[in-house]
Amino acid sequence: MPKVKVNDIQLYYEVHGQGEPLVLIMGLGANTRGWDMQIAAFSHEFQVVAFDNRGSGRSDKPASRYSLRLFAEDTAGLMDALGIASAHVYGQSMGGLIAQELALSYPQRARTLVLGSTSCGGEQAVPAPPEHLTLMASLNTVSPEEAAEKALPLMYSDEFIARKRQELIARALAEAELRPPPDAFARQVQAAVRHRAYDRLPQIRCPTLVISGSEDKIVPAENSRILAEQIPGAELVVLPKAGHGYLVECAEESNAIVLDFLRRHRSGSVN
Repeated sequence: MPKVKVNDIQLYYEVHGQGEPLVLIMGLGANTRGWDMQIAAFSHEFQVVAFDNRGSGRSDKPASRYSLRLFAEDTAGLMDALGIASAHVYGQSMGGLIAQELALSYPQRARTLVLGSTSCGGEQAVPAPPEHLTLMASLNTVSPEEAAEKALPLMYSDEFIARKRQELIARALAEAELRPPPDAFARQVQAAVRHRAYDRLPQIRCPTLVISGSEDKIVPAENSRILAEQIPGAELVVLPKAGHGYLVECAEESNAIVLDFLRRHRSGSVN
């Protein structure tokens, strides 16, 4: 398992394919396995770098304060360790918060930005219903089997669950093998809720795609519209009837949309 020293931690990472670098940043409590449907699609044309954030998966989980700036520093540090000066950056959910911070704090590192199922944070963000947030917070305190069942309606549409229930549970249990301990999960949550980017978003100058599911129960789709309005020239795609887990529910469609965006902004492409 490849790891590299970044800042004060050992960070787990994977590299797939060749081409212009594409850095994938996963969300709250999740790990690189959450990108399996994207890695397979993107690595045919790009050098895909996926990693476990501090506090998640196979990376270290120090008992110290986490912040979005620190997550962004970890990302930049990993890029340095791999000799990547700049990359296309795709962040999903909390990974989208980190991607925003990376583009704002290290603008030279982001060639393009894809922000999936995420928000600007702060008072301008549209929160999920309290009962959804309470349920999500409880998932890391129950058994993996119970968490897998409870998470389904938060992540996916009823129709998709009806068709794919057993596959989705198996997928959730596979990812749960690497779920963080409650204290590390809580530090990630605390970092995410402190995110405030609304007033800074107009500073983002790289080409940006904002994408989400119309039925997202964790980060309502209105947040994507806010991001697209605040980031100059940003493109917006809202996937009909899809939930927070659009990476799985709409893998083929969303991957095609992201690939089209990335192709249009590769070095030497004519837009």
